[in-house]
Amino acid sequence: MKSLTEVLNKEFQNEDFKKEYDSLETEYSLIQTFIDARKQSNVTQKELAVQTGIAQADISKIESGSGNPTIKILKRLADGLDMQLKIELVPKTKVFQ
Repeated sequence: MKSLTEVLNKEFQNEDFKKEYDSLETEYSLIQTFIDARKQSNVTQKELAVQTGIAQADISKIESGSGNPTIKILKRLADGLDMQLKIELVPKTKVFQ
């Protein structure tokens, strides 16, 4: 059986796959940041739901990548974790070929 890394390395040779994978990086990075922050705060989804008034099912959808939260919802989640939401725009790194 091949490992996930082996499969991904093979798929990354396909430019269309790599482009699609890279396009999702920001979304998945944000999701992982929220999951890590919630776990570091020792807060369950249910507890965060009570603190924020956001349904636990909606928090689960956000963390699984199937939700599409607004900035207002992201701010409420950050507030519930006693954190500040910070969004920044930075220049893309250009690779010269």
